[in-house]
Amino acid sequence: MQFNQLNLSDEVLQAVELLGFEEMTEIQEKSIPLLLEGKDVIGHSNTGTGKTAAFGIPAVESIAPDEPRSVKVLVLCPTRELAMQACDEIKKFAKMKKSVKACAVYGGASMEKQIFELKKGANIVVGTPGRVMDHIRRRTLKLADLRTVILDEADEMLNMGFREDIETILESVPEERQTVLFSATMPPEILAITEKFQNNPVHIKIASAQKTVDLIEQFYFEVAMGRKTDALKLLLSAYSPKSAMIFCNTKKMVDELTEALTSSGFHACGLHGDMKQLQRTQVMNSFKNGTTAVLIATDVAARGIDVSGVDAVFNYDIPQDNEYYIHRIGRTGRAGRTGVAYTLITGRKQLFELKNISRYIKAEINELPLPTKADIASLKKESLIRELLESQERPDGADFDVVSRLEDMGISPKELSAMLIHEKLSAQLAQLPEFDIPRPLSKGRRSGAKTVKIDISIGRNKRIAPNFILGALVDATGMSGKDFGKIDIFDNHTTVEVPESESEYIIDMADSIKINGTKVEVKLYKGSGSSHEKSKPSFEKGKASYNDRRRRFGGSGKSDSRKGKDFAPDRRRRTKKRH
Repeated sequence: MQFNQLNLSDEVLQAVELLGFEEMTEIQEKSIPLLLEGKDVIGHSNTGTGKTAAFGIPAVESIAPDEPRSVKVLVLCPTRELAMQACDEIKKFAKMKKSVKACAVYGGASMEKQIFELKKGANIVVGTPGRVMDHIRRRTLKLADLRTVILDEADEMLNMGFREDIETILESVPEERQTVLFSATMPPEILAITEKFQNNPVHIKIASAQKTVDLIEQFYFEVAMGRKTDALKLLLSAYSPKSAMIFCNTKKMVDELTEALTSSGFHACGLHGDMKQLQRTQVMNSFKNGTTAVLIATDVAARGIDVSGVDAVFNYDIPQDNEYYIHRIGRTGRAGRTGVAYTLITGRKQLFELKNISRYIKAEINELPLPTKADIASLKKESLIRELLESQERPDGADFDVVSRLEDMGISPKELSAMLIHEKLSAQLAQLPEFDIPRPLSKGRRSGAKTVKIDISIGRNKRIAPNFILGALVDATGMSGKDFGKIDIFDNHTTVEVPESESEYIIDMADSIKINGTKVEVKLYKGSGSSHEKSKPSFEKGKASYNDRRRRFGGSGKSDSRKGKDFAPDRRRRTKKRH
């Protein structure tokens, strides 16, 4: 359906046309007519489906040109970035409608400046719940004439602890109003708000999240523990995306990864909630205008970023929620465009988590091998050939003179080209980390993959045998016995050789299991030296203990070779007697 088929004013239609919008998305087509009629709406739709226009266009249209300036529309957003983004979009829709004045209010910015903007006669206010509450308490935001309240990303606002603020705001505005709610998910808390504050809402559920996922190629890479950053450097070098977003689960990881990439020559910047507003704005602007190619962000911080044309999304960490995965990868497949998403995993546990996500989104996430330096060199050469073929600049006479002089010195044009290509590529490849490609998880330790040791808090003092240990590990992890290596049993603990890429999974699954009736703790073994060297003290301790027992029962306790030889026959005689 086209926008010009709606009953919109000429001013709004002109603004929409200037923005290049023609065909409406599904959420826009279903919700805009209802909102123009003044109905309460619940929009169940994911990020990247055009929700801002779905509520922004009706909001602008609802402002009459001759009515007094007072706040008529209030939009609540979970983050500063999303509030700024939504306000900017609304201003674009209102470009030709001079009676509309929109302003954004959010934390981390000057309160005085926001008060000034409100006093100038704002009739559409977009803000975060906390700052909206501040303005209401100061009486700098008056909502007596409010006609419409819009909750954008309602589920995220609840996740961030804004439920009490939202309910307070909704209780303080006129009862005769339009209440609109957009949310990617519909948890019980959202339904409770709709029942309490909406009047016969129309529920619109959009399946476009799945459509968005279908347009995105999804891959994962298996990476050894502690090597994700190196793997990411290889991937960024191999694919050379003009714009890429990398998602981490923590602010600390964002900072660490940003430092690691920038120190390796990548144009990267980080974004998370602990950064000051000015710094966040600078980061967003540099990414939007292409100055920064790589943006590293947490899920919450990235909610307010609406950047078109992101070439690739990288999941450095697996998201803590399946819906977050959809939000993340949707950054690269917006408005019908195709995209690509990559996920880095370590160990079997993360592989299982990714398979759960794959089932949830009903789409395949295929494994790819990490590129080697040779692969990257080959890709760089192909890229260089394309650049040269597409270049509009042609050499002049002076350039040919240099070639002729080098020819006279015995360097052919072919050799010269090879030298220049080698010099150009070697500088780029020198930055790449040395990286051993890990074997697939299913092949276990016998594939030659690097191994580490885990430490289990049970030993021979509990009468433990290797088959007890191996059986318990196989049962707890679901892995094959062939996946485990050497088992060394000491007096009070046991070490087991395991594949490094699976050690995190094994520790997580085996910790607090019971072996021979004893609950054990499992952790990464921190000891130094080989297992043979570490077993010597334990052997001597065991020998001393054996001699102590012999003394108690009348033995000499001395290491006597004759007694040692007599021990086995005696044992055989006792065995025969028992049978």
